[in-house]
Amino acid sequence: MTHTALTPVFVGLRTGLHVVFVALTVLVIVRAIVAPTPSSLAVIVLCLILLATYALGGLVAHSAFRGAGYLWLLALSLEWIVLVWLIPEAAYLVFPLFFLYLHLLPGWWGPLAVLAATALAIVALGLHGGWTVGGIVGPLVGAGVAILIGLGYRSLARESQEREQLMDELIATRDQLAETEHESGVLAERARLAREIHDTVAQGLSSIQMLLHAAEREAPDGAGTEYIRLARETAASNLADTRRFIRELTPSALVDQGIGAALRRLAETQWSSDSLQVHVRVSDAIDLPIDVQTALLRIAQGAMANVVQHADARSATITIDRDADTVRLTISDDGRGFDPAAVAIARASGASDSFGLTAARERVDQLGGTLTIDAEPGRGAIVTVELKLEADG
Repeated sequence: MTHTALTPVFVGLRTGLHVVFVALTVLVIVRAIVAPTPSSLAVIVLCLILLATYALGGLVAHSAFRGAGYLWLLALSLEWIVLVWLIPEAAYLVFPLFFLYLHLLPGWWGPLAVLAATALAIVALGLHGGWTVGGIVGPLVGAGVAILIGLGYRSLARESQEREQLMDELIATRDQLAETEHESGVLAERARLAREIHDTVAQGLSSIQMLLHAAEREAPDGAGTEYIRLARETAASNLADTRRFIRELTPSALVDQGIGAALRRLAETQWSSDSLQVHVRVSDAIDLPIDVQTALLRIAQGAMANVVQHADARSATITIDRDADTVRLTISDDGRGFDPAAVAIARASGASDSFGLTAARERVDQLGGTLTIDAEPGRGAIVTVELKLEADG
């Protein structure tokens, strides 16, 4: 069994069962010695065989043969039946047998075996010492207590299994979120480098190329024209290489499919679950610069990470609209909501390590856009980002 918070409980119950079984068997041996009868030797030998059979249960538990446990339980039962026929004190061994029946036999077979063993114990006590109220009520009370404890044990085992499964799912989700955040950070840095290269090196090479081209037109036959032409061609070649680097740094999903398809793929593979439906309302025909698409994708990833991790929402919607010079990204959910002011204060004071909204706001500020949050506890949240579109340089 995998170690859980309830493992000590299960270990304690099983240890107690072993102690009770051995103690009652020893009691039967002592009774056979103290009050000898013609069958005392058979009782002692049978008790030793019973203990040896019980000890084999550890090997049976690790056996690859599925029916080994049933055969082991059948052997114990037959040995006990013979023993209880020889000496009345063996009837007390029915109590630990109850728990074995309830633990090993599936469904209703466990309680039925308990009732059958109870009936045998009552009959054995009646035949050995006469029919008494104690000889009847005792086994019945023991059977009732055993069934109640067995049901409680099954409930605990089922709860432990469900809790372990939940922990495995939470750990898997945490690992997936960590991987997603790492990937998001890597891709964000790649996108930042692409923007920086585009805005500095690529623009500079483009300007150098145009200046050299102008100088070549001004003096087509002047001194050094060949060097000017070579410099212009070198700048053109380096500019082509630089643009290729920019394309390679840009997420391939955006280049190949566009931001709508990229968001839908993320919604289907990472964000949606049995408890959360994510709707993406983005036209595949929307035309946006690749750096803007990259920025919107990263902002959406950060916002959706918050929704998945904190919002406890049933539905979320991602929408992108644009007009002539503005693009608008809206992410809404019907989750538990939050107080933006309180989050900002907690973030500033270090009481919270959440950085999703802060990172999104910094990215939006770098692009000269605006980010607004409409949220309050119990009413969900709407995050809106607006970016101005400029002509490609």
